[in-house]
Amino acid sequence: MNENILLYYWPTPNGWKITIALEEMDLPYEIRLVNLAEGEQFSEEFTALSPNRRMPAIVDPSGPDGKPVSIFESGAILQYLARKSGKFYGETERQRIAVDEWLMWQMGGLGPMAGQAFHFLKYAPSMEPPNDLPYAKDRYRNEISRLFGVLDDRLRHNRYVAGDFYSIADMAIWPWVSLWRGMEQTLEDRPGLSRWLDELKERPKLREGRGRFEEARIKPQENPEIHKVVFGQAG
Repeated sequence: MNENILLYYWPTPNGWKITIALEEMDLPYEIRLVNLAEGEQFSEEFTALSPNRRMPAIVDPSGPDGKPVSIFESGAILQYLARKSGKFYGETERQRIAVDEWLMWQMGGLGPMAGQAFHFLKYAPSMEPPNDLPYAKDRYRNEISRLFGVLDDRLRHNRYVAGDFYSIADMAIWPWVSLWRGMEQTLEDRPGLSRWLDELKERPKLREGRGRFEEARIKPQENPEIHKVVFGQAG
C-alpha cells in the first residue's frame, strides 16, 4: 500500500491545485502547512524541497522504483500525480498533448498574470506608503480579461479545457479563475467560462480540496504588517 504523500501547502490557488488533485485521484496524503505570512517558505527544510522557495511541494515516500521523491512546481506535481494514479491525463497521446498545452498556458500565463493583477489591484494600494498605480492596474486587469476571453472561447466549444474529459488542466486553471471577482472581471459575456466554473464547483472532491485549511487563508491587503514577509519589501 502506498504511504501518505506529504504535501507542503498553504491555502492559495497553487496549493488548491494539489489538494484538489489528491482528492480527485483518491491518493492518501498528509498536509504540512507552510505559513507564508511567517516566512516558513524560506526555511532550510522547505528550501531543500523547493529551491525556488515557493509553495507547494510534495514528498512521495513511494516514488519511482519504490524510493522517495520530492517534487516542486505545481504543474510538475500535477503531471506526476496524474501518471502515478493513471487518472485525469487523457487516454491517448493527442489528449495528453491537449492537457499539457493548457497546463502550460496556466503555468506560464494565467497564474503569473493573475498574481500580478491581485498584487496591483489589491495589495499595492494598501501598502505603506500606498502604491496605487493606475497603469499597472489597467495593464494586468486587461491581460486577465484577454486570457479569460481565450479560455471562454475554448469552453464554448469544449466541455472541459482539454476536450470532453476532465483533467489536471481543469484542476490547475479552476482555482485561479474562481477568484475572478478579485481580479475585477465579469462573466456576463463569457457563457463558456461561466458554465464551466459552475459545473466544476459541484464536484464534491474539488470542493473538499478547495476547502482544506481555508480558515488559515490570509489577505495581505488587510494585514499590512506582513507585506515585508510576503512581498519581500525592504522596509
